[in-house]
Amino acid sequence: MALKIQYNKIALQRFQKELKVRENALPTLQAKEAALRVEVKKAKYEVDRVRKQLDELQHDISATHRLWAEFPSGLAKVKDVMIDIKKIAGVKTPIFRHAEFEIEPFSLFAMPSWIPRGIELLKQIVSLRIEEEVARKKVDILEYARKKTTQKVNLYEKVQIPAFNEAILKIKRFLEDEENLAKSSQKILKNKIAAAEAA
Repeated sequence: MALKIQYNKIALQRFQKELKVRENALPTLQAKEAALRVEVKKAKYEVDRVRKQLDELQHDISATHRLWAEFPSGLAKVKDVMIDIKKIAGVKTPIFRHAEFEIEPFSLFAMPSWIPRGIELLKQIVSLRIEEEVARKKVDILEYARKKTTQKVNLYEKVQIPAFNEAILKIKRFLEDEENLAKSSQKILKNKIAAAEAA
C-alpha cells in the first residue's frame, strides 16, 4: 500500500490515528473470522444432516415408486415457507422453520387408500428439500462473509498496519533529522557570533 507521506507533525498524527484504528479493529476482525469459520462448519454439517434425512426418506419410499404414478398432480402444493433471520457474527442468515401446504379437497372413496399417507410423505420430502436449500444458502452467505473478513484481516495485518508503521517511522526520522539540523545550525551560528564578539 503506497501512502502519500507528508513530512510534518500533522501527517504523523493522522497516520498514528489510522494505525490505532486498525490495531484496535484487528482483534475484533480476527474473532469474527474465527466465529464465522466455526459457523460455516456447523452450517455444512446441517446441510449434510438434512441431505442424509432426505436420502433415507427417498430410499424408504423407493420400493413404492410405481404407486406414485397414480398420485394426482396438483393435489398438494406449497402455500408458504416460514424462514427466520438470525444474526451470526453480524451476518444475517436464513433459518428454515416450516413449510405450509395447501391440499386440494379429494374423495377418500374415489382415491387409492394410500393417498393420505402419500400426501404426508410428499410434505416431508418437500419440506426437507426446502430446508436443504435454505441451509445451502446459509452456507453460501457465511462463506462469503468469512472470505470478506479474512481479506480484511489480511489487508490490515499484512498491508496497512506495516505501511502505517513504516510511514510513521519515516516521518519521525525526517523530523528528528530536521530538528538535529536546526540544533546544529544554531550551534554553528552561536559559535560564529561568539567568535565575532571575541575578535
